Order: sequence, then structure tokens, then C-alpha cells
Amino acid sequence: MQVVIVPTPEEVGRIAAAKVAMAVSARPDAVLGVATGSSPLAIYRELARRAETGELDFSSVRAFALDEYVGLPLDHPQSYHSVIRQEVVEPLGMRPALVHVPDGAAADLPRACEDYERAIRDAGGVDVQILGIGANGHIGFNEPTSSFASRTRIKTLAPTTRADNARFFESPDDVPTHCLTQGLATILDARQLVLVAQGEAKAEAVARMVEGPVSSMCPGSALQLHPDATVVVDEAAASRLELADYYRYTYDHLPDWQRYDGRDG
Repeated sequence: MQVVIVPTPEEVGRIAAAKVAMAVSARPDAVLGVATGSSPLAIYRELARRAETGELDFSSVRAFALDEYVGLPLDHPQSYHSVIRQEVVEPLGMRPALVHVPDGAAADLPRACEDYERAIRDAGGVDVQILGIGANGHIGFNEPTSSFASRTRIKTLAPTTRADNARFFESPDDVPTHCLTQGLATILDARQLVLVAQGEAKAEAVARMVEGPVSSMCPGSALQLHPDATVVVDEAAASRLELADYYRYTYDHLPDWQRYDGRDG
């Protein structure tokens, strides 16, 4: 796992977007895994800027969302179908037909999960999966004690997760209780993982993910098992990392051939 510590939330987005941009530049029809929430927004803003300047072309890029609420109409403003369209598809100039979100409104939810897994496989797998992390260590909607062997499935959201997401709804009671989410095994199948976190509220989860034991109590710790995981955090989110100075040193001394951020070694 490569841990990158930068001064500001905006720089988190720039560095993480540079990693995603490499994949899109190398393969115009790359498959991206896209996440919702506030953490990845800076990535999408930077990618949109690159698309507007003509540096990147997302018209052939395919994408799979991590998760979706169960029971919300697809056109509900807080459904992830709507959020992904507004925050990712339209700003990046992607083709909506190439962007997939789990169907939380399906009559047969287990079948919808199986179909989603099949669609990812048929696309050749995810090249770069973008991730955030919850304060309780969840990635996607894989709450604590999720199996590391899990695949796309229905999950019951933890009360803390529903409380965290209540800010997006008119009332806390409007937050759905269930979701469909890619499983931890599905996420780990991606060729590259890029996780971002900003702010002191995420510091404990980041420390457990990076330096704690690999445990289902912190689903994000599954990234320790991946051969190509990059974690980009600001100083506040890095404040509880015991080896922060080492991570800064290793990043500052990366060989040129490992760099992707435009900096000289």
C-alpha cells in the first residue's frame, strides 16, 4: 500500500485524479469503479477539468458504481443513479449507457446482484476503483464484520452510516435502511485501488485501515491484501498514522518511473 500525505483536501483530489488519469490515457475504454460521498468529489472535479481542456477523453470509458440504496426510485435526487449522473457522468462527458449502477429498485434483488457481478466480469474487470472510507472503516457499504469473500449483495446499513448520510436527506427517517453494494472480494478484484480521505473525522479509520490488523471490524483494512493500492489523505486524516514521516519520505523519494503526479523526484 502506498500512502500519500498532502497538505489540503484539494491536493488529495489532484493526486488521486492523476492516478486515474494514467489509466484513462493508457486505455481509452478503461473501466473505472466510481464511488459516491463527499471524499471523491475533488477527484471528479479535477478529472472534469482535464476533460474540459481536452487532456482526457471519457467518451469511451466504462464505469461501475460501488453501491446503491434499496427502495429509492432511480430518479430520486439521492439515488446513486442520480448522484453519479450529476457528479461523474455529465461533468466528465461520459456516455450514460456505459455507466452502471446496482439496481436497488429491482423486484428480484438477489438476481440484480448476480447480474451486476456478471456485468463487471463481462467488461473485463475494473481497472481503477475509486474509494472513500467511512468513519467506522466501511468501504462501499461493506459495514464492519463484512466478509472478505463477499460479492455484490444486499446489506443493512449501520445506524452510524445512516446518521452520517442523513445530511443528504430532508429527514433522518428518509435514509434507506438497506443497500446493494459490491463486496470486498469484488473490490479487491480491481487492478488498482485509489482511496481518498480528508479531515480529522476520518483519521481513526485511516489509521486502522493502514496500520491496524487486517480485520473484518475495519473493512478498509482489506486494502492491505491488494497488490496495487494507493491511499491519498490530507494532513488531518493522516494525524493518527504512526509512520506518517516514513510515508512522506518514501513518497518524496519515489523513482521517476513510479511517479504519476507531475512532480520531480
